[in-house]
Amino acid sequence: MMTITRALTTLVLGLLGTAAAAQNYRPGFQPDQLKGPPPGPLNEVMVLGTTHLSDLPDSVTQAAFDPLLDRLARWRPTTIATENVSGIQCDALRRYPQRYADTVETYCWDPAPASRAVGLDVPAATAEADRLLATWPAAPTPAERRRLAALFLAGGERGSALVQWLRLPEAERRAEDSLDAELVGILNGLVGRKNETFWIAAPLAARLGLERLYAVDDHSADTPDGSDPAERAAAGAAIQAAWDNPATADRMRAIGQLTSRLSAPGGVLDLYRAFNHPSQPMLIYRSDFGAAFMEPSEGRFGRRYLGYWETRNLRMAANMRDVLGQYPGMRMLSIVGASHKAYYEAYLNQMHDVRLVDVRPLLVD
Repeated sequence: MMTITRALTTLVLGLLGTAAAAQNYRPGFQPDQLKGPPPGPLNEVMVLGTTHLSDLPDSVTQAAFDPLLDRLARWRPTTIATENVSGIQCDALRRYPQRYADTVETYCWDPAPASRAVGLDVPAATAEADRLLATWPAAPTPAERRRLAALFLAGGERGSALVQWLRLPEAERRAEDSLDAELVGILNGLVGRKNETFWIAAPLAARLGLERLYAVDDHSADTPDGSDPAERAAAGAAIQAAWDNPATADRMRAIGQLTSRLSAPGGVLDLYRAFNHPSQPMLIYRSDFGAAFMEPSEGRFGRRYLGYWETRNLRMAANMRDVLGQYPGMRMLSIVGASHKAYYEAYLNQMHDVRLVDVRPLLVD
């Protein structure tokens, strides 16, 4: 009996020791400490945290953002990533409407008119645009730009189509070379549309002589809210309760003050200085994701939401890393909602061949 008791005691202590070791485990391999430098130019990524411009008051004009574009242009990025779902991902999501119907309706644009005009579906139009860009001339003709704009539209890439449209002289912005009157109307409708892709990214890319944008948002982690109305209501109530906290009140108060001054001289730069200040990540975490992490519902709704959020950001970071891997030596400006910025930087910093660049020096006077 003594032998059995001693054996059980040893086993229990061993299991407790293993549990303690698991809780304290830290991996010895740290990718962020192994950054070369590699031969050739580094991959540099600058992340600009932004508000969603569609939420701004109608009194705010696109011209108010010119000082921001002037400063971003000083860094001379060689590519710009945006918080848009790519045409290719939207095409894939459409094939699974049982899960992604709401996602497609909310985040995707229907490229059917452009597909009809060029006679290609989303994958084929994307492949053709890539083929053209692989041998793109230093001085493309207006006809070549119009054709590429049409292909980008057919591939579901409105931001890149707008870059081509803006790079055309106004006299050449007409229906021709696969662009019919409907597509010209779509492109003209994008010019000046209040959205960070159309007000910031595309005009900046055109100014810098870039040919396209990269849509790196990812909604493949989206799931339906569920068929049980009671569970949906419980989930909504739990998350809303988590968000009702002092950090959220502080954020909303600060955002209100900043947006009320946007039309004043320097108001836009003040907004971006605040959204990219080092204090923001923890304030956002306490307000939103950290609060959800700790909410106590039996359904663990906050942790489900947090799991979605982390997965989405991981996949967004992976989309950027994919682009950087195809074209090593890039200077990538990534424009994204401010709640994503800290996650972008934390995940991208784990990559061997990514060097983060602080956006704040560009924003100061």
